[in-house]
Amino acid sequence: MVLRIRHVGLVVQNLEQSLHFWCNILGFRVFKRLEEEGTTLDNMIGLKSTKLTTVKLIAPDENLLELLHFHSHRDKEFSNIKPYSTGFTHIALTVKDIEHTFERIKAFYEQFSYQPQISDDGKVKMIYAQGPEGVLIELVEELK
Repeated sequence: MVLRIRHVGLVVQNLEQSLHFWCNILGFRVFKRLEEEGTTLDNMIGLKSTKLTTVKLIAPDENLLELLHFHSHRDKEFSNIKPYSTGFTHIALTVKDIEHTFERIKAFYEQFSYQPQISDDGKVKMIYAQGPEGVLIELVEELK
C-alpha cells in the first residue's frame, strides 16, 4: 500500500527558466541536483543513451517537485494541456496571498486577464495560472 506521495515530476525544456519561476517567483528551493545517465535509467525509462538533469525542489511544507530536463531526448516545446484534458493536468498550490502570487506570475507571464474566484462554499479563493512551457498551476488561498 502507498505510504505517501514521494514527489511530482515535471519534464521541462528550459531548466533555467523553470528554476527561476519555481524558486524566485513561487518560493521553492533547490533540494538536490543530479546529472543522470546509464543502463539503469535507460531500462527504467525505456530509452537508449538517456542523459538528463534532475532537480528536486522543496516547498515550504517539504513536498517535493522534481524538474527533469532531458538532454538526449527532446519532446514538444510547449504543453497544450487544458484543465479538462485527460490525465494529470495541473499542480495545486496553497498560497498565503493569492492576489500577490498571481501578480508575481503575471509579471513573469503577461497573458492573464481573469481574476481569482471564490468557491461556492466560500472557503477558498482560487485561479488557474500558467507557468513555464504551459504548465497549469491552480493557486488556492484558504479563507476560513
